[in-house]
This record gives sequence, structure tokens and C-alpha cells, in this order.
Amino acid sequence: MKDTTKHQGLRNQLANVLEAKGINDEKVLKAIRKIPRHLFMDSSFEAHAYQDKAFPIAAEQTISQPYTVAFQSQVLEVKPGDKVLEIGTGSGYQTAVLLELGAEVFSIERQHELFKKTSMFLPKLGYKPKRFIFGDGYKGLPEEAPFDKIIVTAGAPYVPKALLGQIKVGGRLLIPVGDKEQVMTLFIRKSPKEFEKHELGGFRFVPMLKKKN
Repeated sequence: MKDTTKHQGLRNQLANVLEAKGINDEKVLKAIRKIPRHLFMDSSFEAHAYQDKAFPIAAEQTISQPYTVAFQSQVLEVKPGDKVLEIGTGSGYQTAVLLELGAEVFSIERQHELFKKTSMFLPKLGYKPKRFIFGDGYKGLPEEAPFDKIIVTAGAPYVPKALLGQIKVGGRLLIPVGDKEQVMTLFIRKSPKEFEKHELGGFRFVPMLKKKN
């Protein structure tokens, strides 16, 4: 599959749609304009790639709605050089956005089929996280902690304590919490024991799965 001027035009339109919905971080919009989202999807869905919708990918997972990806990226306030842990690599689209924002990304996926596919696919597009990990996102990545930012891209029934413990003071954890519908929840670590919590509205994600396959 190619990336053409037509695709570029569709990306520009998508970025305009997201801007109209309240995404105002210019670096995030620039990433949306640059990343060929159609390549992250089955070619039969290519016509839908630049609509603001979620779509199915392998292993009964989805590629998140562009607005959700842009919203999470904006709320995280990623700065170049930030060490970011991503829970739920999925298609790798959110991973690519984080890399475009200059983050050092460690990404965990527990669906083996997706892990294999995405960890081979992303580098072909020039997106190279620090590490791809096949494992349990609920445990985080203690050997690489602490992180500046942690982003969870699946619905968690509760907030894993391990993840809260792996954020730097001043760092952020962004996680959708809930069963069928989730509340996007931001935790900012104010001190070793103190967190500031913000609830940022309702979203729908596939569930965050425990253990490996």
C-alpha cells in the first residue's frame, strides 16, 4: 500500500475535524497530518481510514478513533525526551503519535498476534520504540520505571497500583477506567504519596486484558 497526495489531503481534513472538536496542540495535529493511518488498517477499510471512527484490527481489537488518540496525546503533554510507557500497543498508531511527539516509548501488548504484527510493522514505517514488550500491562514495566508519562489505551476495570507506583513525581498516568463505558482519568503525581485526580469524560475502549495468551 502506498501513501499518496490524496491520503495527505484526507489527513489534513481529519486534522481540521479534530481541531474543530477541541484538539489545539499543534504538535499533536502535526502528527495526525503526518502519520499514514490507512497503513495501520486492513486494506479493505482503507476508505474509512481518515474518518473520525474506531475500526476493527486483528485479535478482536480496534484502532482507536483519531479523536481519542489526539485527546489522550494532548492531555499527556508529551515533551521531547519524555520516557513514556504505553499499555496496549494495538495497531501501533498511538505509538507512532507518541514517537512523533519526541517520546522514548516502551510499549506493552498482551495479544501475541498483535504484538508480533505491530512490532514488525512499525519499524518498517521508521517508527522505533525503545522496546516492544509482550506481557501484562497491569504490571507495567518495573525494571524501566519511573516514567514521565504512562498511557493506557484499553478500558481498565480499576486503576492498577503498579502503574501509579511507576510514575515520576510530576509525571502523569492517563487511563480509561470502567467496564462497558470508561471515564478518562488523569493522575498527576504531586509527591511520593500524593496524586491529583481529574476525570475527563466518557469514552469507549476495548477491555484491558490480564496475563499473557
